[in-house]
Amino acid sequence: MLSITNVSYQYNDRPVLKAVSAQVLSGECLAVVGESGSGKSTLLKLIFGQMDVDGGTIVWNDQPILGPKNKLVVGHDFMKYVAQEFDLMPYTSVSENIGNYLSNFYPTEKESRVKELIEVVELEGFENTKVQFLSGGQKQRVALARAIAKRPEIILLDEPFSHIDNFKKQSLRRNLFAYLKNNKIACVLATHDKDDVLSFADQMMVLHKGVVMRTDLPSTIYSNPEHPLIAAFFGEYSTIEGELYYAHQIVLADKSSLKAVVKHSFYKGDYFLIEASLNEGVVYFKNPTALEENAVVSLALKR
Repeated sequence: MLSITNVSYQYNDRPVLKAVSAQVLSGECLAVVGESGSGKSTLLKLIFGQMDVDGGTIVWNDQPILGPKNKLVVGHDFMKYVAQEFDLMPYTSVSENIGNYLSNFYPTEKESRVKELIEVVELEGFENTKVQFLSGGQKQRVALARAIAKRPEIILLDEPFSHIDNFKKQSLRRNLFAYLKNNKIACVLATHDKDDVLSFADQMMVLHKGVVMRTDLPSTIYSNPEHPLIAAFFGEYSTIEGELYYAHQIVLADKSSLKAVVKHSFYKGDYFLIEASLNEGVVYFKNPTALEENAVVSLALKR
């Protein structure tokens, strides 16, 4: 188990993290979300031992995670960290990058393992391509494959799909999280993408200015966001009479005291997102069709 207890960190006397606590079991995924500058990447670096905590403790299976002040070489054998800056060998092939830390004493097993990992990150056909000739998204996939090559006990992922286009992102995400779950690898994931969280995270931590706002099941937080910042993470929302409503919770009604004036209809594929003015504010709701600009509509709220 990863145990993070009252961890604090400051930079140039500016607090970055304040009394952050969490626990992650083997095979579980903790998704850490928040605005840029909220402390997500800093937390991952502290867990990895890349920086020293100013207060609190970080422990993996009763083994304290030590920073540079107490450990000459950064990192631990049981842990891998995939940062947004890829640490790859550009002049060697994809297969060589992935297999770099695997034992050469068992060449057949090594070859089979590299093949398995290439399939996980969907890079078939690029085995012999030098990394310098890959796109940013392909390099990110190589970094992910290399991180799980030796089956770490815990992996830290900082925006792991940020460079990967939508053509590959969905299937890659399913492959990777299924692999981590099946191999009982604990995961701490820093992300801006709600799709990383809702389908794959066991816990969700919301950071705001270095402070934990919420930690709970993603479904619980989604169903009751409690704060506009949290609702905004999941999608378009509106505040009506002091309550938060997602766009799908506001619908057209035949009669209602809520009268809105349509401003724009945004095509979203299987629906239109309608922007309308209501009581000197703005509301957003979903509708199967576009609505005429300046039309007055009645709205109903649902939970």
